Amino acid sequence: QVQLAESGGGLVQVGGSLRLSCAASGGTLSSYFMAWFRQAPGKERECVARVMKSGSMSYYANSVKGRFTISRDNAKNMLYLQMNSLKPEDTAVYYCAASDSFYGNSESRYGSWGQGTRVTVSS
Repeated sequence: QVQLAESGGGLVQVGGSLRLSCAASGGTLSSYFMAWFRQAPGKERECVARVMKSGSMSYYANSVKGRFTISRDNAKNMLYLQMNSLKPEDTAVYYCAASDSFYGNSESRYGSWGQGTRVTVSS
């Protein structure tokens, strides 16, 4: 399984931007469907964005549509999440996840996970 490591989280004010990165090792990123999940305190983990192996198609949760952009650079084995117009409700730990066979929102179908990076949006 590919190993994943997120970075780029931090504290940002409402309306600000952050770019999360996910570095993959031990595998070829282009072999995997990739997703960003987040888990807010007291809430279940949810898929906020996912992208097909080639990067040709992506999906966004309604809560982030128009504000977040998922992208991947398969040549660099990197996944990104550009987050703009951040809101307090975006506060969560963000995880990248990989699946070689599943493209959907079910977290149980993703076999590789990073350790998470915390995003805090202050008002």
